[in-house]
Amino acid sequence: MTPTTSNPPTKGRASGTATKGRARVTPAAHGSTPLLALDAGNYDLKFYGGNGHPKAIRSVRYQLPQGRDAVSYSDASPLIELADGRRYHFGAQSYKYRRQQQTVIENKVELARLHLYACLEPLAGEVADYGLNLLVSTPDPGRHGEAIKEQLIGSHEFIRNDIEFQVKVESVAVEREGMGAYHYARSQGLIPDHGYTIVIDIGGGTWLTRLVDASAEVIDENIMDRGGTYELAAAISFDRRLTDHLGNSADPCIVMDGFRVDHVYADTGLAWGDWLDEYLEPWFKGIFQTVKAQYTPYMPRVTRFLVTGGGSHLISERLQGHPLFTVMGDPQFANVRGLFLMTSDNQLCMTTK
Repeated sequence: MTPTTSNPPTKGRASGTATKGRARVTPAAHGSTPLLALDAGNYDLKFYGGNGHPKAIRSVRYQLPQGRDAVSYSDASPLIELADGRRYHFGAQSYKYRRQQQTVIENKVELARLHLYACLEPLAGEVADYGLNLLVSTPDPGRHGEAIKEQLIGSHEFIRNDIEFQVKVESVAVEREGMGAYHYARSQGLIPDHGYTIVIDIGGGTWLTRLVDASAEVIDENIMDRGGTYELAAAISFDRRLTDHLGNSADPCIVMDGFRVDHVYADTGLAWGDWLDEYLEPWFKGIFQTVKAQYTPYMPRVTRFLVTGGGSHLISERLQGHPLFTVMGDPQFANVRGLFLMTSDNQLCMTTK
């Protein structure tokens, strides 16, 4: 594991020679390629090595000016330095700077390389020189698959938390997003052996559906570029019950954080839990009305609605008692767990959700 430190990193370029203040790394031993699943989502960057619980890094970052020292960094809030000297601080610690960049309002395809760097940790024994095979999922592989491959294939040199990395990505396979959660649910016995399953994956910026038959073949799909939890948070951010106290509109990304912590706006004590339903109800109905319209001809053969994704906890209570609906347990990590299961070889699995 990468050591946690509160000291700012030494400035300079990433290279094969360790500089003063940086950890020296050992070349990776030959053998099987390590297996790690990575789900680079709008809200969280999730990754999983098969042991324990998957890890997550908040998908927000700050680019440090050359003359600015970093606040403390850790595995949960890593500091990345590129070969040209640019530095990016990821995770919750980036909120300590004046302004942040939120993945949810950006083009995640263009950030694929940087997100990979944030989630790569040294192997056992502080090994930071190794090869990888990547399995990548994205909502629309036909549109973005080649661009993702171009970013990730080849050699990468960077510094993460003061440790110099040299990683070679030897291959990249691109899969449909949401299918990881489907395969994980199937491994848990949550998918019937007959009929069709509709996967509803509610993410931070987007939501999507896949119509899957009993042999795991996708026979129809719908990808919504908007409508995820960010849209819900944006609507709440303009409510006077928040803005009158704050003096201006709330930050939708901080509202999204509050969805995970008692519906409270940062450390202000302002909460919207008592009136959340006023916004949640139309948001919820909009999603499922779209699903019904999309798949009306198939409905008689649907035997399961599988609801997953980081935003699904917001509607889980509304679906209780409906026998056709299953909400994934720990839905934030269902896709990354499923991607790990989908790999039969030693590969690194990545999603740009």
